[in-house]
Amino acid sequence: MTETIEWNDATWNPVRGCTKVSPGCDHCYAERIALRRRGIPGDPYELGFVPREVPDNLDQPLRWKRPRRVLVASMGDLFHEDLDAGFVRQVFETMLVAQWHVFQVLTRRPERMRALVRGLPRELADQPHIWMGVSVEDRAHGVPRIDALRDVPAAVRFVCFEPLLEDLGELELSGIHSVVVGGESGQGARPMRAEWVHAIRQQCEAQGVAFFFKGWGGPRRELTGRLLDGRMWEELPLAAGAVEDSPWPA
Repeated sequence: MTETIEWNDATWNPVRGCTKVSPGCDHCYAERIALRRRGIPGDPYELGFVPREVPDNLDQPLRWKRPRRVLVASMGDLFHEDLDAGFVRQVFETMLVAQWHVFQVLTRRPERMRALVRGLPRELADQPHIWMGVSVEDRAHGVPRIDALRDVPAAVRFVCFEPLLEDLGELELSGIHSVVVGGESGQGARPMRAEWVHAIRQQCEAQGVAFFFKGWGGPRRELTGRLLDGRMWEELPLAAGAVEDSPWPA
């Protein structure tokens, strides 16, 4: 089952900063923002894009009383290897308490995600309001992340194909509940072809996976829009309860 809602309506950054791991990182919007503000005294990005924990932001979701769909670490990667595992656990503890929100935890480091999450008490991560996802941009670097994601204990797993840089061929989406597709945006954006998007959407339909289309991207994404085949696609999974196939260690 799916419902038509916005992809997310808030961001939460208990960590900031990152380093590049694959071609999808080449035109990182977060890095551009951080580097423009580097050196400004008192600015959150005074230190630029160096990966770091932000303890002062840990309780931010607890102060939001209206339910929100929250993208976690939009200005970094929660599973960056330079971040302390104990602090990552504190992030999950906050998410567990703030059950009136839905948290979308997105990474390009699924191996560390898998290792850290499998080391947590089950109640900290295997929750219907805590979604685990990976970014996938191409076949060589991105598609293998889907296999790693399948091994992450989670009630909801999602794949974000953004920026989508090439045709991905046949995809195995078992154990995946939601797919999001989008083109690269901003200066130097690499174009996304319609046939790549159609291929993913058709495979989602065939495999029973919710499909959300964020848009075509481009240097000015407001001009390219979000229509695919003349309509908006805004399917997301109903997070009604934990799935039975969560691969938690016995």
